[in-house]
Amino acid sequence: MLRILILFLVCAPVLSHAQMAAPRATIKDVTWMAGTWVSTDGARTVEEHWTSPAGGAMLAVSRTIVGGRLAEFEFLRIVERDDHLVYVAQPNGRPPTEFVMTRLDSRSVTFENPEHDFPTTIRYAARDDGTLVASIAGAAGKGERAWVFARQPKM
Repeated sequence: MLRILILFLVCAPVLSHAQMAAPRATIKDVTWMAGTWVSTDGARTVEEHWTSPAGGAMLAVSRTIVGGRLAEFEFLRIVERDDHLVYVAQPNGRPPTEFVMTRLDSRSVTFENPEHDFPTTIRYAARDDGTLVASIAGAAGKGERAWVFARQPKM
């Protein structure tokens, strides 16, 4: 009996966090992210190309150009899983890291993975001026970085 009580006390906070951390959603709830987005800061340009939702997923590719040369790239996806959304990042071709959606409203979405070294939080927010803000942060908001993206016309 003592083992069961200890197991419950150890697992209950984890289960409680997982249940609260993943509100129900479908890929259509983040349709506003679809499109080609560009952020320029001096000689650095970051592009994200998000597909329209289909098949329970949105796919994206991101690249960072510095001084006319490729500096970074990333494969991204948001997928439906068990009535929730999961953000999957593969920076520079590394193995995938998953972030579970923890908050969603009509204009923003937040994904978190407290076990990841950095970032632990990824957030996208649509602004009234038509731009998209993408931000990342570590535990307790440390090391927060943000990019403001302008939507590009379809090619």
